[in-house]
Amino acid sequence: MEILGTTLRICVEDLESSVAFYERLAGATAQRFERGGVSVAAIGCFLLMSGPEKEIEILRKVSATIAVENVDEAYAVLNASGAKVVAGPIATPAGRNLIAMHPDGTVFEYVDRRTES
Repeated sequence: MEILGTTLRICVEDLESSVAFYERLAGATAQRFERGGVSVAAIGCFLLMSGPEKEIEILRKVSATIAVENVDEAYAVLNASGAKVVAGPIATPAGRNLIAMHPDGTVFEYVDRRTES
């Protein structure tokens, strides 16, 4: 499994003021979408999230998002290596993903950008 990159997940109270700061910091324009009542802004290597506390509380448990070429391959490697896949793989607006807990208890999201046929 090749790791293509990582995205830092940041839960914020005020998405608009946070977006302005991270756009200046990253020198990039935010790509925005909503999922499950949570507003999301992707800016460079940062993924800002804001929404109801019940949803944000769950999102805070995921340390980072790891981009991979193929989520199915990541699923197989993670399982063979002692990680526990707790959700997915499933299709999302940004690609397919899964959530896995590593043996040390750290939780990561793995995503690919493959399109469903």
